[in-house]
Amino acid sequence: MPRKKSVKKEEAKEEKIIEGQQPVLNIGLVGHVDHGKTSLLEALSGKWADTHSEEIKRGITIRLGYADVVFRKCSECAEYTVKEKCPKCNGQAEPLKKVSFVDAPGHESLMATMLAGATIIDGALLLVSAAEECPQPQTREHLMALEIIGIKDIIIVQNKIDLVSEEGAITNYEQIEKFIKGTAYEKAPIIPISAQHKVGLSALIKTMDELFSVPKRDSSKDPLMFVARSFDINKPGTPIKKIVGGVLGGSLKEGRLKVGDEIEIRPGYGVLEKNQKIWKPIKTEIMGLRTGGHSINEVGPGGSIGVLTSLDPSIVKSDTLVGSVVGLHDKLPPVWYDILLEVTLLKRVVGVKEELNVEPIKLNEALMLNVNSAATVGVVIELKKNKITYKLRLPFCAHDGSRVTISRMISHRFRLIGYGIIKG
Repeated sequence: MPRKKSVKKEEAKEEKIIEGQQPVLNIGLVGHVDHGKTSLLEALSGKWADTHSEEIKRGITIRLGYADVVFRKCSECAEYTVKEKCPKCNGQAEPLKKVSFVDAPGHESLMATMLAGATIIDGALLLVSAAEECPQPQTREHLMALEIIGIKDIIIVQNKIDLVSEEGAITNYEQIEKFIKGTAYEKAPIIPISAQHKVGLSALIKTMDELFSVPKRDSSKDPLMFVARSFDINKPGTPIKKIVGGVLGGSLKEGRLKVGDEIEIRPGYGVLEKNQKIWKPIKTEIMGLRTGGHSINEVGPGGSIGVLTSLDPSIVKSDTLVGSVVGLHDKLPPVWYDILLEVTLLKRVVGVKEELNVEPIKLNEALMLNVNSAATVGVVIELKKNKITYKLRLPFCAHDGSRVTISRMISHRFRLIGYGIIKG
């Protein structure tokens, strides 16, 4: 009996460690609009990520949603779950690892937000509805975006199998196989599920646990955080003495941050100097850190984090600082106003039903550029073979050599046409 009690204490201790630790992975949920990304996130985490008023009204994801989940395995029947008790046999489910999910928009008009989210993930679930023909335009666009950004591991989630017959599900499965053939992901596993009825989740969790390995991260480098959300957490009517500073949400790519650190945010805020608009970095102090649903004193790379600052909440509200980069004073990459890109164009425009060839980039053309978690518009001011110089309407902070996705306005929407590497 004492031995069993000791084992139970060890299990409880391990459970507490996993629950309180920082998530080790960021897993993105991407795909065509209304293919069930937010429903799957709710099935896995119990959290409905679409909380913005417009998201609820329109039934689509507009901003990036986040949720932390602990993968578990039943010690008795080997069922994979996110519950402490196995839903199959009611046995004890042992914790395996903690991850952060990032729910990205699928709507074509919100591609910039999806691209921003993709830069902070380590692996991805590409959702495909079994009730629609595959591929849909944004399914193709999101797959191409993941490849361009450099995401190596993805799982195809064939959702909504409850809405079709067995024959229909098989036909759709074959369409998915044909769609990914010849791409970087042709060997990606395809997992049929119903997020609505929580069917197939065990197989999906098992596949995620086995496929998505924790990348090697360097916590000894200077900290580098990409901001994917910024917001004011004070409720209307909060007394002045109880108001807290603005919050930055995102992912720490390298290095460490701790409470009390003096940090810098770039590009910062715009000011007019000598009739020219320039951006100056914002400096603030870290007042608190949240990760994995817990307050901690120090964070390292991996998983999504929330940074409570001493900034006036009005500076960060409504995602004002999305796309910014956070680090220590004078330890951040440069801010670019003009950039030279070595460009690679795709053969076909991604995201449209008809097949359109990608035409050469033209002088004075306005193109949408995404780098890290930032989105801006760059106007072409110089062309030299495969090297193109852009003047940016909004500057961004990035290392020389960073990859930039390029989108062109086609049929009133920005469509992915290629990528470039910053060459200074």
